Amino acid sequence: MQKEAIICIVTVVLIFIGHFVLQGYSKNAIGETTGNIDELKEILIEKEVDKDKAKNKIEEIHEKWDKKYNIMAFYIEHNELEKAETELTGLRASIEVEDFEQAYNELSRAEYILKHIEEKNSLSWKNIF
Repeated sequence: MQKEAIICIVTVVLIFIGHFVLQGYSKNAIGETTGNIDELKEILIEKEVDKDKAKNKIEEIHEKWDKKYNIMAFYIEHNELEKAETELTGLRASIEVEDFEQAYNELSRAEYILKHIEEKNSLSWKNIF
């Protein structure tokens, strides 16, 4: 009986430790992506949008997101990640065709989805109950 209790306690502790490590990675990855999105937002709200700067920034965002996506796909719902990926891809397409108004809209949606993913995967009373 004592042996089983120890195994259960160790298992629960490992689950919590794993969750906090993964939550920290997610928070960092989403925070970095959101920060880059904010920088792109500053580029897009200028009167004369620097097209090359915007294109370089979206490529940088995509490169970093692809690396983070591959790791987060192991423990976050694919549906949630796909929503963010879809918005970022739409954002890239809008910038490439220089439709900056549409890009700004997609940028806002991508930012909302990323914040939703972070909130949904955090350990909070709201998510437990």
